[in-house]
Amino acid sequence: MKLDAVADRCQEVLAALGQVIVGKTNVLQQVLAGILANGHILIEDYPGLAKTLIARLVAQTLDLGFKRIQFTPDLLPSDITGSFLYDQREARFEFRRGPIFTNLLLADEINRATPKTQSALLEAMQESQVTVEGERFPLEPPFLVIATQNPIELEGTYALPEAQLDRFLMRLAVGYPDPEEEVEILARRRRRREDPVTVAPVLSRADLLAMQESLEDVHVAGVTERYIVDLVQATRTDHRVALGASPRGTLALLKLARALAALQRRDFVLPDDVKAMAVPALAHRLVLKPELWAARVSAAQVVQGLLTQVPAPGPDVR
Repeated sequence: MKLDAVADRCQEVLAALGQVIVGKTNVLQQVLAGILANGHILIEDYPGLAKTLIARLVAQTLDLGFKRIQFTPDLLPSDITGSFLYDQREARFEFRRGPIFTNLLLADEINRATPKTQSALLEAMQESQVTVEGERFPLEPPFLVIATQNPIELEGTYALPEAQLDRFLMRLAVGYPDPEEEVEILARRRRRREDPVTVAPVLSRADLLAMQESLEDVHVAGVTERYIVDLVQATRTDHRVALGASPRGTLALLKLARALAALQRRDFVLPDDVKAMAVPALAHRLVLKPELWAARVSAAQVVQGLLTQVPAPGPDVR
């Protein structure tokens, strides 16, 4: 699929989502960029900000298979992957697939499950497959995880380990609407006359796969690649950081910058694309030194600071 067509189809998707989600065009664009880049997305924000609704509506507009898992402390790995059950009629064990066998999986409140259960997602997120009792079961492409978690609730939660956070291509926050947007939310609810809301499919699964493949045609100049590497290297040498971003983070930033360029109808990446995606791609991969927690310095602030320190190529780079 040509990049102009990719941009056109993305605008159709954003328009469909905008009929329901009010005033979050930038967030929706970032979610769509993550999906174009074929990556998993972590949405971390307060309750009631449409995190779950965004995931469900994205699946509807892209006509993807969708399943939701509500993560709880008593959830078992087999509740996600499935398990072998004995079929008495056939006198054999039969594999019963779990909800992970879908195109878009919503892992709701992922930090409420135990680390053992969270780890059931690692193989699927990295290798698009599930192994149960030594038998491998591939997942049909595309396989995407959108996970949500509440940043303020600590009781009964288990922090995601660094290895799992690193599997997420990006981390986003939705944020509260402003007063005018919240008035529009009420007006739309009043016009609908009901709580449930759906949107019609805009793309097919085949269209999405073609769009993901087309990102390989987005050119990245050598100086822009070097800029990406310099930013990631800076996270590893910054005095405030105990653990910097991994090479997986470097690749994530490249993919997201390409996706953003395609969304903006360009076949080349600008340094501004890299800057726009640096915080979503890198901040969740950093482990800050303990003394910064007391000073209330966030990883996002560290990345934003590095964007002002690391020299960027000129705006005419192609």
